[in-house]
Amino acid sequence: MEYFTKPLITLTVLSLASSIAVGVRGGVFTLTIARLNLRLRNLLFKSLMGQEIGFFDSNHTGNITSRLTSDTTQVSDLISLNVNLFLRSMVKSVGFFIFMFGISWKLTMVTIMGFPFIALVSKVYGEYYKRLTKDVQTALAQANQVAEETISAMKTVRSFANEEQEADSYNSKLLVMFQLNKKQALAYAFYMWSSNISELILQVAILFYGGHLVVTGQMSGGTLISFVIYELELGECLESIASVYTGLMQGVGAAEKVFEYIDRKPKHPHDGKDVPDTCEGLVEFKDVTFAYPTRPETDILKNVSFTLRPGEVTALVGPSGGGKSSCVGLLENFYPPQTGQVLLDGRPVHTYQHDVLHSRIALVGQEPVLFARSVEHNITYGLNNIPMKAVVQAAIKANAHDFITGLTHGYDTGVGEKGAQLSGGQKQRVAISRALIRNPRVLILDEATSALDAESEHVVQEALNNIMCQHTVLVIAHRLSTVEKADNIIVIDHGSVVDQGTHGQLMARGGLYCKLVQRQMLGIETGAEVLNPPGDSYLWKSEGPGRQRGGHGSSVSESECEAPHY
Repeated sequence: MEYFTKPLITLTVLSLASSIAVGVRGGVFTLTIARLNLRLRNLLFKSLMGQEIGFFDSNHTGNITSRLTSDTTQVSDLISLNVNLFLRSMVKSVGFFIFMFGISWKLTMVTIMGFPFIALVSKVYGEYYKRLTKDVQTALAQANQVAEETISAMKTVRSFANEEQEADSYNSKLLVMFQLNKKQALAYAFYMWSSNISELILQVAILFYGGHLVVTGQMSGGTLISFVIYELELGECLESIASVYTGLMQGVGAAEKVFEYIDRKPKHPHDGKDVPDTCEGLVEFKDVTFAYPTRPETDILKNVSFTLRPGEVTALVGPSGGGKSSCVGLLENFYPPQTGQVLLDGRPVHTYQHDVLHSRIALVGQEPVLFARSVEHNITYGLNNIPMKAVVQAAIKANAHDFITGLTHGYDTGVGEKGAQLSGGQKQRVAISRALIRNPRVLILDEATSALDAESEHVVQEALNNIMCQHTVLVIAHRLSTVEKADNIIVIDHGSVVDQGTHGQLMARGGLYCKLVQRQMLGIETGAEVLNPPGDSYLWKSEGPGRQRGGHGSSVSESECEAPHY
């Protein structure tokens, strides 16, 4: 019993120590998984935030979010879990090798002889599985892209009764991924067959040679049994190590796109350093030629030159697709021009420090984007420590204060995803408030009042008129009530400036601007009487083939463009 008790106590102590070590190891690696996942997502998101706008033009949102969610999780889980398994199996394998070598170095050498073949099978399978995993993640990203686009545009899907087709589209993407999963399953089956067969051959060789050693008296039967037990345990450890290699290859396949995004350097970095003390708001386009990164062969702007002067309102007009919004993108430093320069106070816009430039230039777009936060947070977006008084003043200027105070929680009311809980006009007024609170030197209004009703447009337009003298204002609009009062009107067609001047000058010349105005007025349905919104100086009445301006008694035919009529 004394002989039996001593090893029993030793075994008990070792088991307790092993249990403690297993718990510590499991806890450490669980924490490691969480930290790795956190770091990967943070690094990827920061890298994405630094990319140029052209990157997002050429990569779908669903694809990017898939890399940010599923790929990062898979990378952290696979790497952490497999490293955990590798360390455990490696330590056990070293111990078993020591015991086996002490029992019989001859049988140990026979065991080692089979390792190169097992390692070769694992390497071939691992490389193939890596490629398959990368394809699976790409297919999953494409499926996520379809889902993200469909869910974000659910009202459009419902209005066209296209639910079934969208579901079929999503299912087709999942089927592509399923076909790759079948290839993975088949590859895994072949791998297990080859591994088990090679392990069986190795065990038969050990038993055959071990039997020879027992028969020749070089080893006892009990020693052979001990060696075989150690070899079986070693086989399990080596099988775990082989699966670790496969798992790591799977993680590498998922990680390639993640680290491609993390390591990507933006083609148009926001690395400007200029921080001028003052800003007059003088904007100059000098011989600017521009093409979008996704369509480099098509020039959107061709040698465009014009000036926006402080305290003046400049309107950009022209047919759709002429390049008006591209001018806004260049002024906002979203894209670099191919040739020429866009200057603010004589400095190229890309030389300004990023936050300084966008504190002095504010944009109100035709389709404003709000975030799923409160109204107050949307108005103060990008700003810190803004007093509530300033928020209210900006809302009053944009004629938004009344409807905001009528919401359930006032300025603390959530607006929903992309402002879905607000009407189009309400969203636009919040966006105008967001621009005005910055008190920018350059104010860009890209159809900023297009979603407002007549009364709200009149009030907002008056508010904008009151502050326009303090800013350099660039207006993109089609309504005469906005364009006609501009100090300078620039007509852009097919990427070139074809004319510029005041409303009266352009009408007198009878060029493209005059035709655009005439088409707008003649677009009124015959027989209908239309009163333009307050602030618009035109009251049009249909009278046969011509259109008579109410209150003046003069008419404009479809072929005439004469300045006195305006």
